[in-house]
Amino acid sequence: MGLFSFFSKEKKENLDKGLSKTREGFFSKLKRSIAGKSKVDDEVLDNLEEILVTSDVGVDTTLKIIERIEERVSEDKYLGTGELNRILREEIGSLLDENNSADHPDQIVPDQKEPYVIMVVGVNGVGKTTTIGKLAYQLKQQGKSVVLGAADTFRAAAIDQLKIWSERVDVPIVMQQMGSDPASVAFDTLESAVAQNADVVIIDTAGRLHNKIGLMNELTKIKNVMQKVLPKAPDEVLLVLDASTGQNAVEQARQFTKATDVTALALTKLDGTAKGGVVIGISDEFKIPVKYIGVGEGMEDLQLFNRAEFVDSLFGDR
Repeated sequence: MGLFSFFSKEKKENLDKGLSKTREGFFSKLKRSIAGKSKVDDEVLDNLEEILVTSDVGVDTTLKIIERIEERVSEDKYLGTGELNRILREEIGSLLDENNSADHPDQIVPDQKEPYVIMVVGVNGVGKTTTIGKLAYQLKQQGKSVVLGAADTFRAAAIDQLKIWSERVDVPIVMQQMGSDPASVAFDTLESAVAQNADVVIIDTAGRLHNKIGLMNELTKIKNVMQKVLPKAPDEVLLVLDASTGQNAVEQARQFTKATDVTALALTKLDGTAKGGVVIGISDEFKIPVKYIGVGEGMEDLQLFNRAEFVDSLFGDR
């Protein structure tokens, strides 16, 4: 088993703890809504719809879940409220599976001859740099050599923060002064990684949503310049979102998926919020795999997303 394995007791406990606010908030509301009810009727379904929406599952995804439950209720007119948890759990699990958020292997990146390039995108404050640092740490623990690229040259603080993480994790970093061309930093990083025969490159980028056209042009330029060194780069475009912002995270996903071809999602800060339902909504709306979830401050608390374990933890099934 790799370091990212979900089937260790410690990781399960961390996941349970990280999702506790979402679980407790959701199921306390659900329990109140079905009190005194013996079967699933229109009132129960209306209450469930409201609970899902207020848990940041999202309106469209909520309606999809409710429609599926309604179909099952129509087949069994006397479906008891005691079975609602089981049915809801099954439908959410199915939805995540359909949306390509199936279980990931223990390895973060595949083995290949040339460096595997991850371009990380996301707005400031979502935990982007911390996610990069934790990824670098866990990759290094798996025996991979990693090079970081500080291509968020818009803010001096972004460069400094990534440098601190590179020193903490003890991996090399390529950087230039604030205001430098981000594409130039990315180019230098890939050249350095190839020269060092590195396994993985992680490129940080700026995320300024107030200028969507500028963001799109910048990310496209970074990609084009990287491809001069490694024609397939980037192998992965990872969008980092702060789960605690709920629907704001959904809007950020909307903007970034318009600006670039996002291939994977990382949802951070799940441990500090009752808005964990946003994982379900984002997965359903964008059909992009949720690859990582952040459930705590520790280095090991950035976990590879495992659909089955997530649903088990969300519903308290152990």
